[in-house]
Amino acid sequence: MLFKPDLPTIRHAAELLASFLPVTRTVSAPSLARDGSPVYLKLEIELPTGSFKPRGAIYALATNLKQRKIAEVTASSTGNHGAAVAYAAKVLGVPATIFLPANPNPVKRAKIRDLGAKIVESGAGDLAQAFQDAAEYSRRPGVYFLNDATDADLPAGPATIGLEISQQVPQASTIYVPMEDTALIRGLAAAAKQLIPGVRIVGVQAERAPSYYLSWKQGSVVPTDTCDTCADGLATRTPEVENVEMIHEVVDDVVLVSEEQMLGAIRHLYQEERIVAEPAGGAATAAFLASPVRSGSTVLLVSGANISQDVRQQAGIA
Repeated sequence: MLFKPDLPTIRHAAELLASFLPVTRTVSAPSLARDGSPVYLKLEIELPTGSFKPRGAIYALATNLKQRKIAEVTASSTGNHGAAVAYAAKVLGVPATIFLPANPNPVKRAKIRDLGAKIVESGAGDLAQAFQDAAEYSRRPGVYFLNDATDADLPAGPATIGLEISQQVPQASTIYVPMEDTALIRGLAAAAKQLIPGVRIVGVQAERAPSYYLSWKQGSVVPTDTCDTCADGLATRTPEVENVEMIHEVVDDVVLVSEEQMLGAIRHLYQEERIVAEPAGGAATAAFLASPVRSGSTVLLVSGANISQDVRQQAGIA
């Protein structure tokens, strides 16, 4: 059963994570300011593994270790969640096995390998087969399948991003958040909505992986046949019912961005702000560039920096 983290839980998560992770910066982005309205970038790329994901992985694994004996932690991932679970496993002293789709992002795969986790590649380019294999493997005694789409404890980790934004940009009027399996936006929105009066939360999905966008608009689960996008961090096609219900409650709008818009955002962030972002990490900026907010303070989440060489070349920053 999923739940919306309350403020005591979020603050407890922040205290726990302070032993493992830095507070990431929120910096002004002059090149994105419009009509005197400031724009800020929340740099989750500053965390170990280069994405926001260790927040949830560490919090969930640490919480479950207090409740039961865990002999091994597993995850299925396109890369960033896998690296985060591998990192959490390393710092908390638990063996990890990460299930990836075939031919994963090589930068993300290398991070998982370097963190000492066992890697299993299976299926096609999306996560469906890897998820099934991970679920089957995780039926073994003592194995904790840390599924970021459904884990009840994990959202309190990314909720600490909302807590940090409330302290760094307390006047924020709109926050753009990349939206994959929704753990990030569910946690962040839960915190921000409780701490920043009137803030709007805008989710961003890829046009070629729009399952949660379609589900949010319809109010019920709408799967897609494929999720073929350069933004592997946004590549979902089978929404969870409870996730759809939760984002309907806490997300004010969801927008789609094209492959070209994400590549353009990567290029803009690199050339104008000297920030390297992967496609999912640049999705919030892509959405803002496509339709700028012209009033109030806007925060764009830069969620990950693990960009492959081929995408660098497509974006023109190689």
